[in-house]
Amino acid sequence: MLYINSLWDVAGSIIVFILGLGIAMQMCGYFKTTSNRAIILYLWHTLFCLLNIWFITTYGGDAVAYYKNGLTRNLDFSLGTGAVTVLTSYLSSIFGLSFFATSLVYNIFGFIGLLAFDASLHFITSQKNKAVCRFAEFIVFLPSISFWSSGIGKDSLAFLSIGLVLWGALNVKKRVLIIIPAILIMLLVRPHIAGVLVFAFGFSMLLYSRISLLYRYAIGVLAITAFVFLIPLGMNYTKTQNISNSKDIEKYIHTRALYNMQGGGGVDISNMPIPLQVVTYLFRPLPFEAKNVPFLVVSLENIVLLYLFIIGVNAIIKKRYRSSGENRFFMWIYSLITLLMLSTTTANLGISVRQKWMFTPMLIFLMISVIGKRQVPRKSLT
Repeated sequence: MLYINSLWDVAGSIIVFILGLGIAMQMCGYFKTTSNRAIILYLWHTLFCLLNIWFITTYGGDAVAYYKNGLTRNLDFSLGTGAVTVLTSYLSSIFGLSFFATSLVYNIFGFIGLLAFDASLHFITSQKNKAVCRFAEFIVFLPSISFWSSGIGKDSLAFLSIGLVLWGALNVKKRVLIIIPAILIMLLVRPHIAGVLVFAFGFSMLLYSRISLLYRYAIGVLAITAFVFLIPLGMNYTKTQNISNSKDIEKYIHTRALYNMQGGGGVDISNMPIPLQVVTYLFRPLPFEAKNVPFLVVSLENIVLLYLFIIGVNAIIKKRYRSSGENRFFMWIYSLITLLMLSTTTANLGISVRQKWMFTPMLIFLMISVIGKRQVPRKSLT
């Protein structure tokens, strides 16, 4: 049932793969990248989709449950897990796609997010020196990004959302219509994160000077109104609707921080100072903490991220960055709120490896944007 059991399973998988290849070719124009770059990213992402399929079917995971539950068809829609199960049901029951082919569909979702992320980094490094450009081209190939965003589940849709939101934030006036559906995608799988996106976007628009005063106030008011509407949805999803005072908040954070402590990635962060919680969430495990090959790979990625953040923060302190038109207020507000929220409620490093890609692309963009020197075009020199 999970792999290939019929001729249609083979045909369906091939069709989905070719569909993804066609999407890569079509979207390279929109994201202003080359077809070769888009194809390379798609093949890379698909490689990790295959690895994800093997890993899930060998060691187990939520993806199998999503697929099996989707075959029942008797489903009630709800935000989060319910939304993914219903979508998977359409793919498995109505179109008859196997687990393999359904995973390839989710692989397309994650790939589009990766392509948008790559295009955003290309935009911000287009006038920088070659070393920074090469680093930006390299960092999108970090294995964790493609592994977690290529399988059946909430992570692929969440990464799709963040990739599109980041791309839209580069030119809010022209791309606000891509930001709205991207936030709606996040709402389907992680309502509380969608709430943070809406709040950050609405608040940042009040400070964004690249568009007219009337336009930014109109968008800001609409976004803040939407945020008020999303508050009860997010509280219901995170089960915080009964919180009424500071003691309840403290208890909730402590409880969330102790979840899944029995897992191999469990680290008790509940008693750490908040700055140490943030650093732990972003940059651990480190190589000396790796207990197996997957954690070793993640730890090497964390070294890359740590290096980027050190030189990025140093650049921010030393000089003032001049924006190229992107809404940096939005990126900073969303990234920092989400980082603080997740780092204080997550103890399992295995979970943090997946969840941090809901905001880390924006932090990576912000760090890369300030490092290196801008090259002066030859025409300007002339």
